Amino acid sequence: MARAMTELRLFNSLTRQLETFQPVHPGEARVYTCGPTVYNYPHIGNMRAYVFADVLGRTLCFKGYRLTHVINITDVGHLTDDADAGEDKMEKMAAEKAQSIWDIARHYTEAYWADIKALNIRQPAQWTIATDYIDQMIQFASDIADKHCYELASGLYFDVSTVADYGRLARAVTDDGEGRIDEVAGKRNAADFAIWRKTPPGETRQMEWDSPWGRGAPGWHLECSVMSGAVLGFPFDIHTGGIDHREIHHPNEIAQNQAHCCTNGLDVAANSGANIWMHNNFLVERSGKMSKSSGEFLRLQLLIDKGYHPLAYRMLCLQAHYRSELEFSWEGLGAALTRLKRLVMAVTNLRAQADPAKTPGPRFADHLKRFDAAVADDLNTAVALTVLEEVATTKKVDAGEKLAAIVTMDAVLGLGLLHLDRAELRVRPKAVEMTEEHIAAAIALRKELRSQQNYAALDRNRDELAAKGVEVMDGDPLGWDWKLGE
Repeated sequence: MARAMTELRLFNSLTRQLETFQPVHPGEARVYTCGPTVYNYPHIGNMRAYVFADVLGRTLCFKGYRLTHVINITDVGHLTDDADAGEDKMEKMAAEKAQSIWDIARHYTEAYWADIKALNIRQPAQWTIATDYIDQMIQFASDIADKHCYELASGLYFDVSTVADYGRLARAVTDDGEGRIDEVAGKRNAADFAIWRKTPPGETRQMEWDSPWGRGAPGWHLECSVMSGAVLGFPFDIHTGGIDHREIHHPNEIAQNQAHCCTNGLDVAANSGANIWMHNNFLVERSGKMSKSSGEFLRLQLLIDKGYHPLAYRMLCLQAHYRSELEFSWEGLGAALTRLKRLVMAVTNLRAQADPAKTPGPRFADHLKRFDAAVADDLNTAVALTVLEEVATTKKVDAGEKLAAIVTMDAVLGLGLLHLDRAELRVRPKAVEMTEEHIAAAIALRKELRSQQNYAALDRNRDELAAKGVEVMDGDPLGWDWKLGE
């Protein structure tokens, strides 16, 4: 049963207000997260959505709910923009790489899963792969076609005028409507969208299937309606995604869900297919390297190559509320890494002293209450982090009880504090020439030179290390001695 603590309140993008979480099925929480289109590596802005969804899932578990979390993998159907005509992202990348589209999908799916693991994001109950659900997509489209769709030469289109309150989710931010959808000749309404795209005459796609409307592929929006409903059932509890999905993709999902279940209005949130729709805000990077078209765009591996542990990026995400814009900078990432190092050092020291059988003692009851209140307040991880740090710096208390309180909190924040150690946080950048053994020997020599007050040799030692990408940290309060340069 759900734990009797502060009631969980979440911001519903559909109703534009905080709402108390009330599960569809008592004691359960069913969550669907829009996953990646696996045509390229995810950038770190993409990964913010999955850190957010992971914290949501961990919070639901902390609150005592049995979690069923589903994340989809889109390996077909997503065009190069939100229009209804043009190139499929997967087909385009396969052509550029001169590879099978199936090989492209497998490679980038595995890269995405590697990032998921590196960020300590828990595995969902199920990964749903779009191409595994083609038959269900065709059946879903067939079920709604007579009342809600019409056929054009280019495909089967959904008539948005056939459902109530179309676009309400998008107008949570703007009243401009669906401005990014391009005109297609013959569409009844500008916002109508393709749920099945026919293969153009004379063309052959690597991914195409027979359907009642001709050979082709599903529309991007159809996939999520089908997979979420098939696995979780309508209505389910929470649908998450990035804020970019709020304007077109999710309103179109909602329209399809209404058509499949009913055509009633969205004053009743369950008619949308999910009781709560949640969206994380953008990660902003001022140099423009967030776009995948920018060449060396900011993906997690680039951070690692520059010497930052991936959990420093998770820490950076936790420092801001998920609905706030988060600005990325290397300085900010470095500060997040330092904050993580402090926590790791505190926990490492506790592990050496603590009785692992201990539970959080009464000394930390108020801390746990405040931590619970923070995460229950629409996942306020920034406040929750400060409470965790208060526990880590509390003096003259039983080490086992203190460690148990930290472990309870970290089960929600997901920083992996119980398993991280100091050495793991020192990531070797690709540009660094020295091995860690050689660096350790140079630092030992440095300490000897300092004891001899041989300052000229100390300066030469520092310069030699710096030339090889190693920055010494004399007087560092963390006692880290050195770090690897960017």
